[in-house]
Parts: sequence; C-alpha cells; structure tokens
Amino acid sequence: MELQGKRIIVTGAARGMGAATVRAYVRAGAAVVGMDVSDEAGAAVARDASAAGPGTADYLHVDVADRDSVETAFAEAVRRLGGLDVLAHPAAIQRSVSASDVTVEEWDLMFAVNVRGTMLTNQVARRYIKDAGGGSIINFGSISGQRPEPAGAAYSAAKGAVHAWTRTAAGTWGDDNIRVNTILPAMATPMYNEAMARASEEQKVAGYWMNHHSIALGHKYGDPDRDLGPVMVFLASDASHFITGQLIPVDGGQHSVR
Repeated sequence: MELQGKRIIVTGAARGMGAATVRAYVRAGAAVVGMDVSDEAGAAVARDASAAGPGTADYLHVDVADRDSVETAFAEAVRRLGGLDVLAHPAAIQRSVSASDVTVEEWDLMFAVNVRGTMLTNQVARRYIKDAGGGSIINFGSISGQRPEPAGAAYSAAKGAVHAWTRTAAGTWGDDNIRVNTILPAMATPMYNEAMARASEEQKVAGYWMNHHSIALGHKYGDPDRDLGPVMVFLASDASHFITGQLIPVDGGQHSVR
C-alpha cells in the first residue's frame, strides 16, 4: 500500500477527515495538493504534513460547488503535481433540519456543495486521471444516506445522491481504468465534537442510542488519523485495483451495506 509516486488531490483538507487524509497520504510517500475554502487552516495542514514527510503537500483554494473554481484549482494542482492519479473528496457541509421544515435555500445549499461538488470534482479529476492511465476516486457518503434522518433531511438526501452517483460513475469510467468508491465513515471530527459541545443532555442521550450504541468496536466514533487514514491509503493504492462502485463503511460496525 505504498503511495510513492502517486499524485493526489484531497478536498476538504483544512480539518477533520480531509486533514487526516492529507497526513496519511504524505506519510505513505505521495505528492498531495490539499484544497478547501478555509485557506489559513488548509495551508497549515499542508505545511505540517510536508514537514513530517516523506511525501509532500501543497495547498490551493477551491469552492467545490463552482465549476470555474474547480477547473482552475485542479488545473493548477495538476501542473504542480505533474499529473493526477487519485482524487479523495471529503469536502461537504452538514445542517440539521427536519423534512417538515427544510427550506428551498437550505436544500439547494446542501445539494450544491455535497452533490454538485461531488459531480464537478469527479468529472474534472476523471479527465486528468484518464490521461495518467487510470487511478482512483474516493467520495464520502454517510450512514445518513442509508437510513431515515428525522433531523437531517437535506443532508440524508444529498448523501444518498452521492451513493447513487458513485455507482454510476464507477460503471461509466471503468473503461478508463478509473475506479470510484465511497467511504461511509463514523469519525469524531471537529464538526462532530463542536455539535456535541452544543447539545443538551437529552440530545446527547438520543445521539448515543442512534449513532454510538450500534458501533460494535467500542460504542464510539473512530479517530480520523488512526481509523480512517489507513483505509484511504488502501483505496488510493494499487492494492485496491479491483474494487469499484462500492459503498465501504469505516464505522466500527455501525452499519452494514447490503
């Protein structure tokens, strides 16, 4: 699962699972360009990862919901990297709103970032990865796209769309030797930790029974560096060359995909 010589773009790289993915790839020897809208934090992640080595990391700004931004950032990343072998696409937003109350504006924002952003980054990356002879695209879905989400209607629908897109893209781009898979993670990210800090005791209890109790390995969310990073390395490496079109839970047994 070495990534020596691999050229990789990672979106959502400023914190959480995206930052952990940047660190994992650099530790495995890859050349990485991280991208985000949070420029100061994203640049710091890339700088620290490069200092640790043995691979390298750089940083660029991108708005994944805007085609011009994606085209410009990816073109510059490919120029710096000398090509592209892998796209890891954790970038996403999350909002809590019920099916009864979700507004058009909230719905459109969720789909712009989480669904259109997946389509745009995948389409643009596919051109460059095809030119390189093939490679890997790794999207991020969620258990939320597989089950009812009373408090997250738009997020659930958007992640379900990412799952469907991944299957279709994998079936379409197999002839280009491009595999497309989606991770369904259960990780303790900064966004999750901030939400828990704001939650009432009643909400925390409800969250435990909805999300944590079913995690067979410890009844708690995983650590992005320890538990997600190695899986991201595997899916970027040639060791996963015969895996495509899959929804892959990395969640300690929280959910089974059938």
